Amino acid sequence: MKTRIAVAILMLSFAVSVMPAHHSVRATFDISKEITIRGAITKIDWTNPHARFWVDVRNDDGAVSSWELELPPPNTLKRNLGLDFIKLGDQVTVELWRAMDGSRLGNTLSITGPGGRVFNSSRDTSTTWEPLRK
Repeated sequence: MKTRIAVAILMLSFAVSVMPAHHSVRATFDISKEITIRGAITKIDWTNPHARFWVDVRNDDGAVSSWELELPPPNTLKRNLGLDFIKLGDQVTVELWRAMDGSRLGNTLSITGPGGRVFNSSRDTSTTWEPLRK
């Protein structure tokens, strides 16, 4: 019996150690200031704990910067929007909270896609997403 308990504890410890870490939005992003970027989606990652997508943005000097943008969990998005609301190559405008460390990581607040369709997230750091009609 002691061996079974020890093995169960060991397996649980391993499972917890390999799970992706979750973070506090308020601790990671500057929620006092929203910024807007525009560009093309170059990559989408539908994995937990947050779906992510990357947007290439042309800077004022003509150089291109890649932004990594965080979304709610894939299951939340799938349930509320479906997983086809953004696609590779889409030209998008994204409102976001930028990472506190100044990196090109952002917490997505809204996405305006082709044709002006807007997907909006609550500003209260929840994971509620909904399509809005323009």
